[in-house]
Amino acid sequence: MFQNNPLLTKLKKNLHAQIPRVEGIVKSNERGFGFLEVDTQKSYFIPPKNMKKVMHGDKIIALLKIEKDREIVEPEKLIEAFLNRFVGKIEKKDNQLFIIPDYPFLKDRIICQPDQNCINIFQDGDWAIAQLIQHKLKGDHIFYAKLNEKITHKDDPFIPWWVTLARHKIDKTEPLAEEHDLILKEHYPRKNLTDLDFITIDNINTKDIDDAIFVNEDSHGNICLTIAIADPTAYIKNDSKLDHIALERSFTNYLPGFNIPMLPRNLSENLCSLRPNKCRPVLACNITILKDGSLSNNINFFLAWIKSKAKLSYDHVADWINKSGSWIPPTKSIQKQILILHRLCLLRIKWRQKNAILFKDSLEYRFHLSENGNVIDILVEKRLISHKIIEECMILANISAANFLSKHLGFGIYSIHSGFDIINAEHVVSFLRNYNLNFNAKEITTLKGFCNLKRVLNILSNNYIDNRVRRFQSFGDLSILPGPHFSLGFLEYATWTSPIRKYSDMINHRLLKSIIHNEKVTKPSEEIKFKINENKRRNRIAERDISDWLYVIFFKKQQYQNKKFDAEITDISRNGIRARLIKNGAYVFIPGIFIHSIRKELHFNKEIGKVFINNIMRYKISDIIQITLLDIRLESRSIIAKIEC
Repeated sequence: MFQNNPLLTKLKKNLHAQIPRVEGIVKSNERGFGFLEVDTQKSYFIPPKNMKKVMHGDKIIALLKIEKDREIVEPEKLIEAFLNRFVGKIEKKDNQLFIIPDYPFLKDRIICQPDQNCINIFQDGDWAIAQLIQHKLKGDHIFYAKLNEKITHKDDPFIPWWVTLARHKIDKTEPLAEEHDLILKEHYPRKNLTDLDFITIDNINTKDIDDAIFVNEDSHGNICLTIAIADPTAYIKNDSKLDHIALERSFTNYLPGFNIPMLPRNLSENLCSLRPNKCRPVLACNITILKDGSLSNNINFFLAWIKSKAKLSYDHVADWINKSGSWIPPTKSIQKQILILHRLCLLRIKWRQKNAILFKDSLEYRFHLSENGNVIDILVEKRLISHKIIEECMILANISAANFLSKHLGFGIYSIHSGFDIINAEHVVSFLRNYNLNFNAKEITTLKGFCNLKRVLNILSNNYIDNRVRRFQSFGDLSILPGPHFSLGFLEYATWTSPIRKYSDMINHRLLKSIIHNEKVTKPSEEIKFKINENKRRNRIAERDISDWLYVIFFKKQQYQNKKFDAEITDISRNGIRARLIKNGAYVFIPGIFIHSIRKELHFNKEIGKVFINNIMRYKISDIIQITLLDIRLESRSIIAKIEC
């Protein structure tokens, strides 16, 4: 008699409406259950039966219920699916295609159907781009995806590269060059500097050489530096097809093993590259460095032709300066160039030590790959004196460009860094008091005060304090208008020394040329700045993802499981420690269970970067610990380790 009773239906609706609801992100667990993370402090249990309606990462609204005296949630409404366009691995069974998304917490197969244009090309183990078109929380019976594009086949040794690039929508080939792209478009008069002994110093395999330098000394002991930069804008007209392609890419993408150029290789590695004994058009500037290491105000930008007399390598130059190895400069003139450049470098380092901020030397790691993409070894690379020579020259060039642009235009593409905001400055001051370091919050928000703080920390040389202070700093950014770069210690900074590799430097080239020729120019747009920033972020993530994948493949093949390594703690999370192996740069995760066996006695304090056991601090960020590798997981590209007590 109660069937189809309108009063009963209304009562049910009212009762349903009164059930509390929560909104959050689904976090799945390997054992079938999950949690709805509402914020960093609060999450609710999702039983296995309810997890079948959602995927890890979905943003949902859920009903909050009590079941067996425990708060649980039941997914009700999908706000945003974690999967939309995604990459995954094909599984073929009984003529039915499935795809397993390439995400650590998404292990379930999704039924899929190829796009009509590529229906017959998928085989078991292939990699593909797919689109999720059905979701259970939208009322569909199953999760269902459409296959849009094949990435590569299962036996391709370059899977880590192609899959990662596809995921991040990054081009995997160079732009195509048409015949008119390779013709010099500009016919401005240029100074003929082909007789001067310009040299380039790069990695031994570098082909896209974009800077050459020439130095001499005047009668007063000042050093006159001429920096010549490759000039791709002489070939690429503003607003041309190739210019738009360069903007879309924004950067040459340097990945383990190879690069994907921003410009066609015939330009970046041939016509524009400052190869030895080849006449090349350049944008150049003259700078005078005084005997105390300071920069003269007399800066001149101009167009020129140069002919590099030698392509030198960082290793050879550093060995010769340090009087080691067998290499010697090819001529007396080039030997003189290296000696003056070395003196310039030491002068500038001394000046920056007192007046700006010096970089700390750090280790870098490089994959040594075979031709078919196998990791042969992982090499440790240190910053050599030759790296510092080129670094100091390029810094001088970029300070000069910033000053020149500000004086004549008042805009450009500036690299900025604002140090601390006032709230974070207060946190820094409070933190440093614990170490008897007394600073004023207002003072360290100024460029002068920030530089002074950094110099004090450099002298102190405490990696934990450095790390904590760095966490309060703002992020670097690009700006159309001049602004200070706190982390370098300069009032303004605008890069123009890598136009073959960076679109922002191409923009600054055009602006500098407009000043030289007294031409009208348009101010760069905020949209261009945002695009460059986004592409930079995307490229960095892709490089990191490929590196993580290669580390896991290498460790699997080398059977590094159960091997011991020294590692530096780089981060503390709610559940464990992240550390970097000093020998090869791989990141590992150490879960709480492998730090201390009794979980309730263990406390991770992410805010201060420390781990406590029974309220006693045992580990902190920057500590060097010994770890053993326990599990090398290819599916999630992660390495699990334990601490050796």
